[in-house]
Amino acid sequence: MPKQLLFSLTKKDFDIQFTKGSGKGGQKRNKCETAVRISHSESGSVGYSESERSQLQNKKLAFERLIASDKFKKWHKLEIAKALGKQEMAIEAKVNEMMNESNLKIEYLESVE
Repeated sequence: MPKQLLFSLTKKDFDIQFTKGSGKGGQKRNKCETAVRISHSESGSVGYSESERSQLQNKKLAFERLIASDKFKKWHKLEIAKALGKQEMAIEAKVNEMMNESNLKIEYLESVE
């Protein structure tokens, strides 16, 4: 079975901000905007890097950190489940499982005359 693309993310899905790094480093660090903060609004996850001297390297590191975050991983799994249609089936199966007679407690009220 060949692989099929379920959904794709583009540069438009991420908010990329460049800032000046904080901490020691002198004039070069104070002038250049090498620190990078990347956020993904749908999942709420954020990746940040200021450890490298190059903006491009920091951008790569920030993106890797964003993808490695738990929020992004959970969002990604949820999106895959939606694309495959498994989420609705899983919820329905769980409800049916919980509605088994072995899981229900049935009580009868007797009428007093």
